[in-house]
Amino acid sequence: MNRFPKDFFERDALIVAQDLLGHYLVRVKNEKRISAMIVETEAYCGTKDKGCHAFGNKRTDRTDPMFLNGGISYIYLIYGLNNCLNVVTEKTDNPHAVLIRAVEPIEGLEIIHGNRPKIKKIQDLTNGPGKLCKAMDIDRSLNRLDMINGDTLFIKKNPHKPDFQIISAKRIGIDYAGEFKDKLWRKYILGNPFVSKK
Repeated sequence: MNRFPKDFFERDALIVAQDLLGHYLVRVKNEKRISAMIVETEAYCGTKDKGCHAFGNKRTDRTDPMFLNGGISYIYLIYGLNNCLNVVTEKTDNPHAVLIRAVEPIEGLEIIHGNRPKIKKIQDLTNGPGKLCKAMDIDRSLNRLDMINGDTLFIKKNPHKPDFQIISAKRIGIDYAGEFKDKLWRKYILGNPFVSKK
């Protein structure tokens, strides 16, 4: 099935954020499949990261998936409007996660257009975390799923992963995070048109 093993996700979010680039996020619903190449991520690195929801070891109903073992989905609502998809990394009780910020559609483009019918420019369909969740029909009903072995929402290796240069940049929208707002923990593929912000 070309899946990553469990220990791929049982690593620091910074490493996984980089290693996910170029591989596939897959969503299956009603026997219809959407595949998209991951082109942009952000790492959130545990209890000491002021940009992380689990900063200070904050464990709530919302953040609880982050404390599970790597490979679990963590989906939350931002601004009361948009869902954001993360994959949990590290081992149990070490709450790291990687936000999937942007993807490039590969398969199921007609479904994506159906989910975002007002969007004309193909790059604007999935070039942001909320956009990609709308496009791929990802919501909080998919929270806490196994993204290693599951068949609804999962990550798959790209056997034809292209060569590319990875850029490290500041994460977006975390001005509250003190010195952590300047960490270069956003990773993206240089020159890919689906990256949310260059």
